[in-house]
Amino acid sequence: MPPSNAVRSVPDRRQRRLLIVLAMGFVAFGAAAAALFYVLQPETLRIAVGPSGSEDHHVVEAMAEAFEEESRTVRILPITTAGAAESLALMGAGKADLAVGRGDLAMPADAQTLAVLRKNYVVLWSPSGRQGKDIKKKAGAKIAEIADLSGRKVGIIGRTGANVALLRTILEGSGVQPDKVSTAQFGTEEIEKLAQDTTLDAYLAVGPLDSKITAAAIAATSRSRGAPKFIPVETPEAISLRHPRYEAEEIPGSVFNANPAWPEDKVDTISVNHLILGRKQLSEAKAAAFYRQLFAVRDTITQRVAGAAHITKPETEKEAEPSVHRGAAAVINGTERTFLDKYGDYFWFALLLLSGIGSAAAWLRRYLNRDERDDNTSNRNRILELVSGIGEARSEEDLRTSQREVDAIIAETLKCYDDGAIEQEDMAAFGLVLDLFDHAAAERRAALQSGSSSSLPFSKSPRGGVG
Repeated sequence: MPPSNAVRSVPDRRQRRLLIVLAMGFVAFGAAAAALFYVLQPETLRIAVGPSGSEDHHVVEAMAEAFEEESRTVRILPITTAGAAESLALMGAGKADLAVGRGDLAMPADAQTLAVLRKNYVVLWSPSGRQGKDIKKKAGAKIAEIADLSGRKVGIIGRTGANVALLRTILEGSGVQPDKVSTAQFGTEEIEKLAQDTTLDAYLAVGPLDSKITAAAIAATSRSRGAPKFIPVETPEAISLRHPRYEAEEIPGSVFNANPAWPEDKVDTISVNHLILGRKQLSEAKAAAFYRQLFAVRDTITQRVAGAAHITKPETEKEAEPSVHRGAAAVINGTERTFLDKYGDYFWFALLLLSGIGSAAAWLRRYLNRDERDDNTSNRNRILELVSGIGEARSEEDLRTSQREVDAIIAETLKCYDDGAIEQEDMAAFGLVLDLFDHAAAERRAALQSGSSSSLPFSKSPRGGVG
């Protein structure tokens, strides 16, 4: 086969290679698409909340339904517990990603705030007593300030130990020894029992200002023991400074009743937040996605559970306990990093690394193929030698001998090219040498056929080569 035809067979092999590369490209694209589909699947976060049937539980259940309906990035799976303390313990053990709990409860050291579920206000009041035959008013029974609670008994609504600890904090902050104040706890379903207990000198409730439980307790005690006298916390700022989980607040006038006004004027107190918490190890992306989705569906949740209207963003401008999770803080402060911001440096490093690996691989391939390239150069030089001596050919048999040697060189060169040992540029140079040989052989054959036996000069070829 002529050398030029052998060189032209190379594109067929290259076409097959191109088809293989395209097929591999489609496979890689399919794998990337499958990986992207997997990555974009909604993330499920487990949230511990309790007890069952509480307002917190209802809010979280409504939240889970709203996330399921509207979120494409995150879902939440409620885990019901016996109470807030148990929820926090579950999160601390790594069995939940999020938890709902009050800010002054014992919690894992790495717990951080994602959102404020509601703000709980401390409401303290005492009965004014009734004038009449059935109930005698004891002398000096009126309680106007915290100091008057010394030696008295306070009824606390809610059986959580956190409310008792909160009362002790208030007493200590007001200069009253907590041991001189006795307490009795009542469940939220025991409001009437609390109102009828005449051994109680004052009452304490902890909840949002629109709490139905607090309002019902104030109304029940007023019916049985007279109008409420609201007791201010006299040092709320000092308490909040010593105990960062509490905040100084005011109870607005008439918030519990308009006529008569309960209270008549604003009352100083402290508050404690009810929080949605996550562990510090929760990734920034997951925390940010949860925070964005929560406030995107808050109105939807509020339509189902009124208590969801209290959900607010945490404060990031001041020191607070527990601290705000960096993912939520980034969304609040507008400093959330995009995908490229977070991973752009890794992409550039990967590109540089791949480029370096490619250059190293190319150099290594050239180094390993140096013998084949040397052979290719030797073969080109050998063909040039045949071109130079072809004018001495005395017969057709001499020409066929040279042609057979050139054919063998072509076969060896094409094999090296197919193996990747010879570059495209080397093949182009090899093709020029073959054209030079073909032209010289054709001229010598014509001379032999015309009967001339003289040696041909080493003349210019029609393509500009040496002939």
